[in-house]
Amino acid sequence: MIKPRKLNKGDKVAIVSLSRGLLGMPFCKHELDIAIKRLEEFELEPVIMPNALKDMDFIKEHPEARADDLKKAFMDKEIKAIICAIGGDDTYKTIPYLMEDEEFINAVKNNPKIFTGFSDTTNNHLMFNKIGLETFYGPNVLVDLAELDNEMLPYTKEYFEKFFIEEKGYEIKSSPVWYYGRESYGEDEIGKPRKSQKELHGFEVLNGKGKVTGILYGGCIESLYDAYSSNRHGDENEIYAKYNILPTLEEWKEKILFIETADEKILPENLEKILEYFKNNKILENVKGIIVGKPFDEVYYEEYKNVYERVFKDLDIPVIYNVNFGHSVPRCIIPYGARATVDYDNKKIYIDEPIFEN
Repeated sequence: MIKPRKLNKGDKVAIVSLSRGLLGMPFCKHELDIAIKRLEEFELEPVIMPNALKDMDFIKEHPEARADDLKKAFMDKEIKAIICAIGGDDTYKTIPYLMEDEEFINAVKNNPKIFTGFSDTTNNHLMFNKIGLETFYGPNVLVDLAELDNEMLPYTKEYFEKFFIEEKGYEIKSSPVWYYGRESYGEDEIGKPRKSQKELHGFEVLNGKGKVTGILYGGCIESLYDAYSSNRHGDENEIYAKYNILPTLEEWKEKILFIETADEKILPENLEKILEYFKNNKILENVKGIIVGKPFDEVYYEEYKNVYERVFKDLDIPVIYNVNFGHSVPRCIIPYGARATVDYDNKKIYIDEPIFEN
């Protein structure tokens, strides 16, 4: 995989809206201001791409404009990182505009840079993985850099700061506390801490044992399911198949699959349906191991555990649960395409290689 370079003080960082067009709405102005201020406190220079603040209707109706912003960010050699505004539900619509653009693909390969986001941004990660760029399933603008409390959440900030560090690898640890989603993100919430709970579970092993090493691959399970089944819009898999983006069964054999559920709090029976779909398509039996994210607000915590235990009970695939990434708050960064080791006996997750080019 092609690795980006780490961030340095003074670097330019692009903000893009590749899915839902919330960032430019008037009711989000205070969050945008906070995010820009935080980036400047990191001594970074925010660059808002031309379409990133367009209204929700424009963003929804113009995937080509979203794609153009991403291309411009890669073409600009002064920009060193790209941070997604938020997720959504139709990011996949940007893929044809990008995968048919040789200039964009060459820019990604010749001018690699940090790309971070989660949720429906899974679609962008899948595309970049096919192109060969290591990306980061991690923080975005609206719910991380724009945290309404007086500071970023400490655990999230700790992992965001890894974008500035050259290290041989690192451990993904369990956060000592977790936070509820806010009932409101209005201006009256500025400076107010989130409701939080002490972490009582830590990482839990639901199936299997031992230690496995593999390549990290995954994302939001609803987005992955849509990419395979065309469940939401009807043409997702057609696009993925056209550009040969998804792994073959042979390629799945080198992967550690990381999956997490969205903040819509999918019903346990629907989660089981999705997992059974992947099981029936022989994906689950071919991966080296599974990493499962903490459920949002811990809703269905035990029910989801029971689902994973049922689905995997006849598979010799180890599963570790309750990891702080994706929609769970706070969140770490997972380097997409990096080599990792999961020690299921000791409930440890290690990134085994540098995430940046020297």
